[in-house]
Amino acid sequence: MAIRVLLGFSIPEEDLGHLFEVYQQFVENVFSLPVDLPFSGYRRGIQARQILQKGLEKAIREKLQCTQGKDYSDALDLLIESSKEHGKEMTMQELKDGTLELIFAAYATTASASTSLIMQLLKHPAVLEKLREELRAHGILHSGGCPCEGTLRLDTLSGLRYLDCVIKEVMRLFTPISGGYRTVLQTFELDGFQIPKGWSVMYSIRDTHDTAPVFKDVNVFDPDRFSQARSEDKDGRFHYLPFGGGVRTCLGKHLAKLFLKVLAVELASTSRFELATRTFPRITLVPVLHPVDGLSVKFFGLDSNQNKILPETEAMLSATV
Repeated sequence: MAIRVLLGFSIPEEDLGHLFEVYQQFVENVFSLPVDLPFSGYRRGIQARQILQKGLEKAIREKLQCTQGKDYSDALDLLIESSKEHGKEMTMQELKDGTLELIFAAYATTASASTSLIMQLLKHPAVLEKLREELRAHGILHSGGCPCEGTLRLDTLSGLRYLDCVIKEVMRLFTPISGGYRTVLQTFELDGFQIPKGWSVMYSIRDTHDTAPVFKDVNVFDPDRFSQARSEDKDGRFHYLPFGGGVRTCLGKHLAKLFLKVLAVELASTSRFELATRTFPRITLVPVLHPVDGLSVKFFGLDSNQNKILPETEAMLSATV
């Protein structure tokens, strides 16, 4: 999605698979100690970045040469046009850096949130069943269990209130990134401390969610806290900010939420799934929130009566997310 939808690249599947493997190496080492020694994480990250940028430069040049047949502007188009409007043509290096940043922002965070969503549905079967009840009420899932063809539209998704609550609660408890940085534009005072102009400040999304007074039982996974009856997030502007806030809020937040909603509907309506290990994995926060060794899950397709369709071998439907 990041490559094709946000950036508008047409990269063959084989090349895309290779780039993905290199990208994984880049992500794993992006926060390494800056010690440039052979076989160090820092060196591996630099090497992966160089390979990525070489592949991205080829894709960017092909994109710039082929502008016909498009009826929409993707994120890279907007980045290029914005620089032109401000009288500054972006260099190829700037385009490569901006492209790599967009891929990181789109992939790593959405993969993190998707994994957290699956983990919470595994831990809370009552939430999953309540979600299925909402899908049945909106005609997306028959009482027998089969998903209805052609019913998953944008306006339909917007009407799924409980689904929205589930996604919001996943993003409250398991925000992919810990926070963000801002530059102080003018000196101000906060709680008796003077913050000088020009300083860099960091705001913590996780600490904000954990300490916000509007949320009751902050450590409990409770999607209903976002229901119309309770609306715990409505009191105050910045108690809930999984996508940041202000003019620099995440540009892809609506696409990310749409992706998570579609994933949740697919999981709830077309499969049964269970943890493939004895215990849930340990969670780490760097570079984004994710299970240390991945989340191993067994997925089973469903027949019309919501019974598992057993594969010839369990390995066929076993996956790590």
